[in-house]
Amino acid sequence: MKQLAIILLAGVVFASCKQGTSEGTAGQSSGRIVYVNTDTLLNNYELYKDVVSEFQNRQFALENELKKKSESFQNEVALFQRRIQAGGMTQQQAETTQQQLQKKEQDILMYRDNAANGLAQDQAQRTDEILTKIQEYLEEYNKDDRYDMVIGYSKGGGVLYAKNNLEITQEVLEGLNKKYTKEKDGKGDEAKADSTSAK
Repeated sequence: MKQLAIILLAGVVFASCKQGTSEGTAGQSSGRIVYVNTDTLLNNYELYKDVVSEFQNRQFALENELKKKSESFQNEVALFQRRIQAGGMTQQQAETTQQQLQKKEQDILMYRDNAANGLAQDQAQRTDEILTKIQEYLEEYNKDDRYDMVIGYSKGGGVLYAKNNLEITQEVLEGLNKKYTKEKDGKGDEAKADSTSAK
């Protein structure tokens, strides 16, 4: 999931450039640039945590499945070798079995590669979804045109210093989590309604 965090950290720089000059809100300096601490945001955004958990579970399930396939294949190879040593196969049978085992090994490797690629594509799609939700929320958050830009700040990132009174991480985080909880609860209600109507 490190890869997902890196992609998100790189992508969480938001700009909604607006025209005009207005005074900053109370406690803010008069500049129209604020920042969100992306490390804090990602560590505490419930959608991100759910996505990380989902992909960890899927990765774990895939690894277990591949382990079972590999163990089963190794058992078949060991059985084949024992039968060869015991002289229980003709040369023709041995060659046929060996070809079948080679094909099975290739199939396992192909399955592993396809599953890993599918997982990576799904991860990229969910990453894009998270970024879109954050950007949409920030547009909504800035509907009163307080800011020209919201910058993503992280330790070791492009912004080396920013005043604390320019940080809006907690407000953004609270809003994102509230919105996500509402959406999540709504989906749960829809699923219940669908199952009720199906009866």
